[in-house]
Amino acid sequence: MEPVTLTTDRLLLRTVGPQDADAVHAAVQEPDIPRWTTIPSPYLPEHARSFTEQQVPDGWANESMFTFGLFPSAGPLAGMLGITMLSLGAAEIGFWAAREHRGRGYVTEAALAAARWAFTDLRIDRLEWRAEVGNHASRAVAERTGFTIEGTLRAAVNNKGVRRDCWVGSLLPSDLGLPSTAPYLPAATRAP
Repeated sequence: MEPVTLTTDRLLLRTVGPQDADAVHAAVQEPDIPRWTTIPSPYLPEHARSFTEQQVPDGWANESMFTFGLFPSAGPLAGMLGITMLSLGAAEIGFWAAREHRGRGYVTEAALAAARWAFTDLRIDRLEWRAEVGNHASRAVAERTGFTIEGTLRAAVNNKGVRRDCWVGSLLPSDLGLPSTAPYLPAATRAP
């Protein structure tokens, strides 16, 4: 698939490339990003180059990971958002915001736009969000986006060689008023 560009009222969501490697590298030097994500730490310039020059284009080409840089109008890189395919009709969303752009609602705005795109263009029926227990900023974004927090998964995240518990949530097309590609029968309506 060729990369797509999404727009919101305040953001341009576009794929990142070699021209963004320095901005990606600079943003993730802030300690909270490597603390709460699974990116390498320390995050070196060669990691940013590999990410922007190989991982991002390969993900789009083989339709396994769809990565967007978040760019405010007339502004530098504010964050990153990725949608990674898990199985047929299911994907996982992940995101981070650069320190100077936090608290402005950019990631929530981007997550909503990316979710709508995934539900309509990728034909996803379930979008999952996971974050290590304690990452309250990520959880707040997920909740503002409309994710239903489903619980805690024990030892479900491997962050730099350490198994950690994580919260998990889901967003369905119907949560955003969109149709699903497959019928959904919630457990509460099933016969015993």
